[in-house]
Amino acid sequence: MRPDFQTIDEITRRLAESVPGEFKTARAELERQFRTVLENAFNRLDLVTREEFEIQKKVLLRTREKLERLEKLLEEKAQDKPAIDQT
Repeated sequence: MRPDFQTIDEITRRLAESVPGEFKTARAELERQFRTVLENAFNRLDLVTREEFEIQKKVLLRTREKLERLEKLLEEKAQDKPAIDQT
């Protein structure tokens, strides 16, 4: 997933604003470094987007429903079939 640049921009801005006064002259460089670190961290996390998550959630729900139907069908078939006499 590509990181949400709006979120990264907001975090970067907040970090840069928290820099003590004597380092304000280096603010642009600090912002650039903050941004690089954040982008790398988000990329390493291998996150998915909300849209991708919702799609997978729907797929999982459909799969679960199908499994439940198959289990029910298997149970019905097992009840219909008489046990084989092994004598």
